[in-house]
Amino acid sequence: MLMSIPPSTKTASASAAANDVAGEPSPVQWTEIVQQLGAEIAGPLSLALERIHDLVSTGQIDRQNLRALRESVSQAREAGMLGQQLARLASGRVKLTRERMHLTQVLRGVLAQRSRETQARGIQVRQILKPVEIMADGSLLFALLNALMDWALASTHSSIDLRLDLTPWPAKARLMCRFAHRSLDLLDDPRATELPQVLNSLAWRLVEQTALTMGVLPLREDEAGITVLTLEFPQTVGDEPGTAAGLADREAERSLARPIEHKPAYSSEHAAEYLPSSNSKPLAGSHILIISQQRELRSQIQAAIQHMGLIVDLAGSMAEATQFCQEGLPHGIVFESALRGEDFELLFADVMREVPDFCFVEVLNEQHLTQLSTATSDGLARISRLHLADALSSVLMFELSKGL
Repeated sequence: MLMSIPPSTKTASASAAANDVAGEPSPVQWTEIVQQLGAEIAGPLSLALERIHDLVSTGQIDRQNLRALRESVSQAREAGMLGQQLARLASGRVKLTRERMHLTQVLRGVLAQRSRETQARGIQVRQILKPVEIMADGSLLFALLNALMDWALASTHSSIDLRLDLTPWPAKARLMCRFAHRSLDLLDDPRATELPQVLNSLAWRLVEQTALTMGVLPLREDEAGITVLTLEFPQTVGDEPGTAAGLADREAERSLARPIEHKPAYSSEHAAEYLPSSNSKPLAGSHILIISQQRELRSQIQAAIQHMGLIVDLAGSMAEATQFCQEGLPHGIVFESALRGEDFELLFADVMREVPDFCFVEVLNEQHLTQLSTATSDGLARISRLHLADALSSVLMFELSKGL
């Protein structure tokens, strides 16, 4: 049985008190991660370069090679984005702000967000989730759960089983993720004892390092073709610390959706109320889709949010955006008002039916007060193109965080 247990010193340092800076990373460990990052970027790019050379020499490329070229570039891009998120954790400047989080609710939200992706891949996610609340940094918790899904979806050859419960006394929230990392018909293969490389990819490194930064212990077991990852959250909330009874009582009293305080429309000069906290990129790794026919506007939106560490994709039409969303939802959509029509209304209704707290931001060409979704009748946030530079990042901070 192979087990991955992080150094206890690292875990201890990461579980410091609220607002303490996360523990310093191990130089040896980060050296290995940097080497792995280089390999995961260089490998796909080398394959892409070979196909480009073939294209230059022959002047043509068939559909299969074009698809392979696109996949290679996409793999290198994903590795680069994972590297950015890991670099943020390695910087030592991430500050933890602990708040009371309904872990069950946040996990359900992430699973709803990823449901299209799991369905497109034909992967079933089976879940047994008890009501659990913890004290944790909200943005890092969101990042951890999404990183867990990225890693599990890339690694599994079966369904993914998620179980959330409490450990025996002293009670701690425990999230277990179980899947087959090898196809069942290959278990008798002599190479079955070798772990697939994807299990220890950068996606796994991001899960591990995000957990450690939060003070969460990641314990991984790989045996007989099955991988089980257990995440233990040290600060569980109850009427009596860590008791299941208190959690169950509150579950009956609380709605599944956290109530959002309604804010009035605000102009760009009031955007400072929503500026990022001491964590300079609290939503780094969140995925945004920008929809606009105008290249200049797409560039303007990207420039306004480039400091946030977001993953950004572009679409030039609502039809293209709809096709993109069929394969998996981003965490938010910023779209040009001129594209609002029947196609958008269908996309909007479809997405909101699936994820009621989804982030939509409409960009208007004319002068307009910046509005949060909680201040509009249709649930759309709005911002004038004139205010993108000074207010869009603040709007996205609120809109992407409201479901946590």
